[in-house]
Amino acid sequence: MDTTLSITNNSMIQVSEFILLGFPGIHEWQHWLSLPLSLLYLLALGANLLILITIYRESSLHQPMYQFLGVLAIVDIGLATTIIPKILAIFWFDNKAISLSACFAQIYAIHTFMCMESGIFLCMAVDRYVAICYPLRYPTIVTEAFVIKFTLSMILRNGLLTIPVPVLAAQRHYCSKNEIDHCLCSNLGVTSLACDDITTNKFYQLFLAWVMVGSDMGLVFASYALIIRSVLRLKSAEATSKALSTCSSHVILILFFYTAIVVVSVTHLARRRFPLVPILLNVLHSIIPPALNPMVYALRTQELRVGFQRLLGLGDTESRK
Repeated sequence: MDTTLSITNNSMIQVSEFILLGFPGIHEWQHWLSLPLSLLYLLALGANLLILITIYRESSLHQPMYQFLGVLAIVDIGLATTIIPKILAIFWFDNKAISLSACFAQIYAIHTFMCMESGIFLCMAVDRYVAICYPLRYPTIVTEAFVIKFTLSMILRNGLLTIPVPVLAAQRHYCSKNEIDHCLCSNLGVTSLACDDITTNKFYQLFLAWVMVGSDMGLVFASYALIIRSVLRLKSAEATSKALSTCSSHVILILFFYTAIVVVSVTHLARRRFPLVPILLNVLHSIIPPALNPMVYALRTQELRVGFQRLLGLGDTESRK
């Protein structure tokens, strides 16, 4: 076993780096996965940057809904960049070693961006709730200050509550194994190598999932339950269709995001029998949403499509048609 060890001040042997082995069971040909992962990463970067530039340049898109979408694009870029470059380095250059500090930093970044994505979905759900249930009060409630305050509150909440995850992981003693059968530093994957008790780590991981992602998911679905109730009271079929169409893109992404989280959590329980499945799903859940989100909004939101056409120089062509 390739193990790098050092002696700490308390005379306990401590590993100085971890070795990321990649996907369990397919180590010999896992490098072939680098092609779809690199394409998804390029798509995520390009599409989200395109959304950010379009929102910035188009004054008609300087609205709360698109401002939240811009924040989501930044979060998606951060999440994908936290994970995929290291995976590609493992596949292409056999760069499997990662220092303890870099590993703990990756743990923090993954948790922060994942919780931030959940928080932004909540912000967007509140925006749609106010727009549909209180349309006359929408301009006075959902202002630019509202977007800034809500976004900052999500950043502070996620940034502060996720700090204990890497801190608790760093306090454990890693004195024997340092090989992680994974292609990224997951909290439980790393702490499972510790020689001391990790009950606190497991408890805080569960606490974080319920308090942050769980509460966000509950509030998001509560918001849409109220939206559906309000929409069903509309007498005009046209008004009902218009109200639902404004939420369709958001609903698709929310269902995919939270369904994937549930699936990853359930498959993690069966990891001993199917070790590859939860790890592969974990990686895909970190790269598919960043690549999928811009495409869904681009296909289903006319204002964004028009903005893309103008940015890419297709606006005149479309108008001539």
